[in-house]
Amino acid sequence: MAIKMTKPFYKVREFRDLRELMDMSVQLYPDRYAFEVNRDNGEHYFITYKDYRDEINALGTALFDLGLAGERIAIAADNCYEWCLCYMSIVLGGCVVVPTDKELAADDIYGILQKSNAKLLFCDAKMLRKFDRDKLEGVTLVCYKQKEDADGVLSFDALVRRGRKLLQSGKDEYLHVPLDPEKMCTLLFTSGTTGTSKGVMLCQRNFCQDVIHTMEVVKIDPEDCGLSILPLHHTYENTIIMFCAPYSGAKVTFCDGFKYALKNMKEFNPTIFVSVPLILETVHRRLLKAIKDKPHGELKFKVGKALCKAGSKIGIDLKKVFFKEIQEAFGGHMRLIICGGAPIDPQILRDFDAFGIQILFGYGLTECSPLVIINNDRLHLAESIGEPLPSVEAKIDCPNENGVGEICVRGPMVMMGYYENEEATREVIDAEGFFHTGDLGRVNEKNQFYISGRSKNVIVTDNGKNVFPEELEYHLGRHSEVSDALVYGGKDRKGKLAVMAKIFPNYSEIKEKLGKQDVTDAEVESVIKQVVDDANRAVPGYKRITHFSIRKTEFIKTTTAKIQRFRKENLEDE
Repeated sequence: MAIKMTKPFYKVREFRDLRELMDMSVQLYPDRYAFEVNRDNGEHYFITYKDYRDEINALGTALFDLGLAGERIAIAADNCYEWCLCYMSIVLGGCVVVPTDKELAADDIYGILQKSNAKLLFCDAKMLRKFDRDKLEGVTLVCYKQKEDADGVLSFDALVRRGRKLLQSGKDEYLHVPLDPEKMCTLLFTSGTTGTSKGVMLCQRNFCQDVIHTMEVVKIDPEDCGLSILPLHHTYENTIIMFCAPYSGAKVTFCDGFKYALKNMKEFNPTIFVSVPLILETVHRRLLKAIKDKPHGELKFKVGKALCKAGSKIGIDLKKVFFKEIQEAFGGHMRLIICGGAPIDPQILRDFDAFGIQILFGYGLTECSPLVIINNDRLHLAESIGEPLPSVEAKIDCPNENGVGEICVRGPMVMMGYYENEEATREVIDAEGFFHTGDLGRVNEKNQFYISGRSKNVIVTDNGKNVFPEELEYHLGRHSEVSDALVYGGKDRKGKLAVMAKIFPNYSEIKEKLGKQDVTDAEVESVIKQVVDDANRAVPGYKRITHFSIRKTEFIKTTTAKIQRFRKENLEDE
């Protein structure tokens, strides 16, 4: 039975396409800042919504003048204002944007450009150096921060100037091109090599409906400032930064990279950012270490949390009294973190709530534009991914005796299908329109959803029991001595299937634990064995890790910091 649970509790504006969304933003917030950008010289540059729309029109007009009306246009670059400007110029002109993971190997990017039939690629100087120009035949290159056209590469700035002149001369075809909200506007390839990745086709209706129904249960307003940390080709980041922020009249700023996140927070004083669990786990670990290093720090932390919890029950907010220093580490104004993409330790959510920073833990997929289930503004659950968005129907398909089955969703944000792959589309979207996510989960009596793991990751033991690697990775990851862990099924010496783990230790934590400046391999293995034993005590016998090995180098990850589970290099012995 499908569950359509959440009723809207914020009034929203309806819009049929992304041009109408931008028109509303300019009408409502013309002089509010859409972006605050830190230029190379250290000066901050502000762009209003009116300026943003003017530059979108100028760039879009220049693209049309290049003969690109209706074409596919790709982007491969670091997050920046120009990235957003390119994206919106493409989709507001009825063209198709192909956002590309900048961390992919050059050959994979060539494959995506060829497969999508992209005619132009926006990139930055770093990406330009990565390419073999002979392999980009037929693709026009436009480079950010290149002052003028040179060596066959167009200048982004010159292109915008060209568009302004064309508009002044009366060439305004771009401004009036009809938009079909049911037509593909974004072609986004899933992670993987060119031969295995699938192209997800999303239309403007998908994005518009996801924004509308997210805004019905999550409050973002014009006073908010969002810090863009995750790569913009990632749909979680894309939808919040590119569409929810303009809808709300909020301002967007850009992070210089994961390791500079806290520095940038103090610089821009953001109120919101989108995160993946790894970022929060890393920050949480550092915060707890800083607390532990202070005299009586752990005791004060526990007492502070208890008093804050008691105070909140009688309407007294003590969070700034006990956790002002932690709030200042996030810039002093952080109020909301939207997190998804992987499991997270519930204690992290509880601790951040104690600090006075709410984490909305949710669930989404590229194929769903992406958000479909979330802990909304009225729901603060640490273990659950929350409730379906308004308009989203969700169900557990073929549940087992424990109620665990595949999570399936249906709603207006579900993709059009996979590009040039009808067979793959039929495999995931059934005759009733439900998208089969491939994620396993359960739902409780209050219609709140819980994730168990990915169906393709499940280890089926010789006695027919199901083991979810994510559960064991969670228990391992709760130990500070572990930086990363990968649990998988492998053959033991007798040829039987066994639950195994590869673990990348946190060497600095182990050194501190042992009180040494240097540690031997044997000492590291001894500490990690204790961690594995502790994790095993938390699960039934059939789920326990029977073999583990230690990695000397970090796992290869995606740009959203998830371990590439089936990558050969991650599974091989070093």
